[in-house]
Amino acid sequence: MNTPHLACLSALLLVLAGCGQNDTALPNAGDWRVVNYWAIWCDPCREEIPELNALHHNSALTVFAVNYDGQQGEALIQQAAELGITFELLEQDPGPDLGVERPRVLPTTLLINPEGIVTDTLIGPQTQESLLNLLEVRRL
Repeated sequence: MNTPHLACLSALLLVLAGCGQNDTALPNAGDWRVVNYWAIWCDPCREEIPELNALHHNSALTVFAVNYDGQQGEALIQQAAELGITFELLEQDPGPDLGVERPRVLPTTLLINPEGIVTDTLIGPQTQESLLNLLEVRRL
């Protein structure tokens, strides 16, 4: 498959990731989720992305990426690829649906419980271990 077809497929998957949701921009209702706000110019974001990739792929948590600068489509896909993001990209910020204001500091990470309530707003780079430990505390 050549590159233009991959780009089209990536864009289609990005759009479809939000389909079928009722009143929230955040998929996977009923599960614990992590939302991470990042930007291409944010060095601490670059530091934490490998940790979030590992968390997404090695745990039951779903991690979502929200571009702070509002990039969409091909620009979003390219910037995410440049930073090595392998967790799910969201074109729409779920913050308003979650009752959360736009972050003022990056990176900002939200932990959302299965009922869709933000239990924690974390500022600065997170690790897989710190997020799993926090999740364990929240589940008690």
